[in-house]
Amino acid sequence: MNKDTSLLKAAWLIAFVTIISKFVGFLRDVIIANYYGAGMVSDAYFYAYQIPSLAIILMGGVGGPFHSATVSVFAKLVNPDDKIPSEKVNKLFNAFLTATFIFFAVFSIVIFVYSDWIMQFIIHSSNTQLVSLAGLHLRIMTPVILIGGIIGIYYGLLITYRCFLLPNISPVVMSLSIIAIIALSKGDNFGICLAVATSIGAVFQFLLQFPAVKKLGFKIKPNLDIKNNTEFKNLIELVFPAALSSTIGQIYVYVDMFFASQLKEGAWTAIGYANRVFQFPVGILVTAFLVPLFPIFSKLVGEKKYDDIKYYFHKGVGLLNFVAIPIMFGIIMLAYDAVTLIFQRGEFDSRATYMVSQALIFLSFAIIPYVFRDSITRIYYSFNDSKTPFLVAFSSIVLKFILNSLFINKLGIAAITLSTSLVTLFNATLLGLILLKKINLDYKIYFINLFKMILAAVLAFGLNLLLYNNWHINESSWFMLALKTLSVFALSMLTYTVFAALLKIEFVGELLERIKNYIRRKFIRE
Repeated sequence: MNKDTSLLKAAWLIAFVTIISKFVGFLRDVIIANYYGAGMVSDAYFYAYQIPSLAIILMGGVGGPFHSATVSVFAKLVNPDDKIPSEKVNKLFNAFLTATFIFFAVFSIVIFVYSDWIMQFIIHSSNTQLVSLAGLHLRIMTPVILIGGIIGIYYGLLITYRCFLLPNISPVVMSLSIIAIIALSKGDNFGICLAVATSIGAVFQFLLQFPAVKKLGFKIKPNLDIKNNTEFKNLIELVFPAALSSTIGQIYVYVDMFFASQLKEGAWTAIGYANRVFQFPVGILVTAFLVPLFPIFSKLVGEKKYDDIKYYFHKGVGLLNFVAIPIMFGIIMLAYDAVTLIFQRGEFDSRATYMVSQALIFLSFAIIPYVFRDSITRIYYSFNDSKTPFLVAFSSIVLKFILNSLFINKLGIAAITLSTSLVTLFNATLLGLILLKKINLDYKIYFINLFKMILAAVLAFGLNLLLYNNWHINESSWFMLALKTLSVFALSMLTYTVFAALLKIEFVGELLERIKNYIRRKFIRE
């Protein structure tokens, strides 16, 4: 009971700050869409941003290789209740930090020098102005690459010491920088201020972490004392394959960019916005539960308490699925209206809305395998195994290319997001099967609960689809469209919860009981 409560408390805290972070990020995207729409300038920025995002989000962000490796190794070496880290731990931290800085410094210099050639290679387009503009954006954003891994290490240390707030709220700094600079400059013809704001935001994000890590007792003393250093070897053995896995994920993106550049102008921007809408609820869910679960998994693996790992897995993933499934059905039913409400203003027209909503609907099918894959990957990392996720990701590159090729002529933009969903399902399935060699998680429980949740969602959203289709409003009224969309989704969620309770899904009754007890304690005086 106590361990459930502490996990849920951590999850609620992380969910709260992640919601703030995602909301501000969402506001940033709305403002970018308002000033730049879905055209050549926005395409150039988003094409160029894929490489800096690899460093700042995929490698350096929460859940990235540097964060994951730091948590996995340092969680076994430190006691979060200690006032200051030992000399050995501080030395390991500095060795890892120094090596990371050198690597990313060299990498960013190479990217800066060859930016035009890189964009020409990635963008399969005869539009030389688009390629040149993307190369310029990439040069401006190279500072983001330099600090990516360092931010990941800082995140990992803070999470290890149960400092959940700052790592999840700090991305707000980058979003606010972009919002402020674009608003003050009122946009520009080539999106230069957008690229400048991204670099400034990343620098501020780094500076925000520095005092917090220093407060933990870590001192910056650069060293390369890595010879015969077992812990550093463990870090590299985790980081290298995990970084390759992130890079493989980026190769998927480059494959998508190759195909998107053959479609109409604004296609890549539309796919980017669809992914951001998708990541808003799903990112909050996955971050809220997997960030506090990961150090627990690592500690339990070290103590060989495998039954507890099963318990936390089914509890965490079950709760994630319980919320993720109605989100998937909600996106399928309400995508066009939701995108209209969020983005359609200024330069973002109905054509752009249609492109984004089509991409979003097919991407929504990835929610369930996405949750499962990310949960399972944390267990692999807890076993100090980042090679298997890398090999599984690597094995599906060809599959991604084939699926894009098969679907692109018939589905257009939707082909790219549908192939993403299918590849995510393939990766999740393979990872789940291979993990059985390490630990038997008893997937029967998982699939029974999953089937009940899907049945509850089909019944709930099927009933409310009738209301949605027969609720006729003035389409030009933003207020009425918002009222219709939010009301139908809220009613669908309520109906879904009722059906879930009737189907006696394992933990739903327990969750409802906790909510009732909380309400009694807070609002009903004995």
